[in-house]
Amino acid sequence: MPSIGLHGRLLLAVLLLRGLLAAPFVAESQSVPKVPRIGFLGAASASGYASQLEAFRQGLRDLGYVEGQNLLVEYRWAEGRYERLAPLAAELAALKVDVILTHGTPGTQAAKLATSTIPIVVVVVGDAVATGLVQSLARPGGNVTGSSFFQPELSAKRLELLREALPGASRVAVLLNPGNPIHALVARDLDTRGHELGVTLQYVNARTVDDFVRAFETMVKGRAQGLVILDDGMLIANAARLAELAARNRLPAIGFSELVGAGAFMSYGVSFPALWRQAPTFVDRILKGAKPSEIPIEQASRFELILNLKAAKVLNVQVPPAVLARADSIIR
Repeated sequence: MPSIGLHGRLLLAVLLLRGLLAAPFVAESQSVPKVPRIGFLGAASASGYASQLEAFRQGLRDLGYVEGQNLLVEYRWAEGRYERLAPLAAELAALKVDVILTHGTPGTQAAKLATSTIPIVVVVVGDAVATGLVQSLARPGGNVTGSSFFQPELSAKRLELLREALPGASRVAVLLNPGNPIHALVARDLDTRGHELGVTLQYVNARTVDDFVRAFETMVKGRAQGLVILDDGMLIANAARLAELAARNRLPAIGFSELVGAGAFMSYGVSFPALWRQAPTFVDRILKGAKPSEIPIEQASRFELILNLKAAKVLNVQVPPAVLARADSIIR
């Protein structure tokens, strides 16, 4: 092989130098794609929402997302103190996450207040239209989409079912969170249904878990014969504590399914874990370019009645055959 002269060696050196200088630009043009980030705004706590979180993560896995690999999640939990939701939502907005995921009316309102541009996916909310979160179910019109259900009508149905199970009951307590705006609308529908059923309602407030013992003492002093517990992030996260207090105070209670699973008397409502598993489908569509304003709000349509006959026996309640026949599931 012929030797390279001085001129050739100089030319080779120049070419090598050019290649080294160009390498960073080539690497930059072939950089790793951006990993999307979800801002998670939770109204309660991670421990209180363990089953819902697992359902959410399973929904992500179903779509090929692996948290920490091709998707990042920034978690913020209000620990049941709704006054913390606004600053936490502002933190997520400042991080410029790709999507904010939240649940319930207080969380959704806080997210909307924090941003009008970042898409917001709400796992489940009591009534998205009635609370002004969206313009309509078919065309939300803003930056919010997700799942909703008619909580006022659902709560009125709970009162009706509890009255059927307790034919002699004339005084029923209603446990609500005054920090949740949807509960004012729920109370309106409950008043109407209570009047039709001849039932006197006693509204009892609980903003945090620290209010629970006092709330049940108030119910007992008011001679309540039954209890309706409304859907709310803080209340759902503390279903076991509520079921325990209801049993201790011998109050047959009806509410969301987490309650009856923890030992309460009855539940009637939507499957929250199913909605949490479904939520990533909204996130996925947005990450792929869909606009939340054009993604219809999905309305929950399946409701289940679950009876806990173990609790009924302890409470000395004889459940009428007609109510037993209507149950979708019975805990014996």
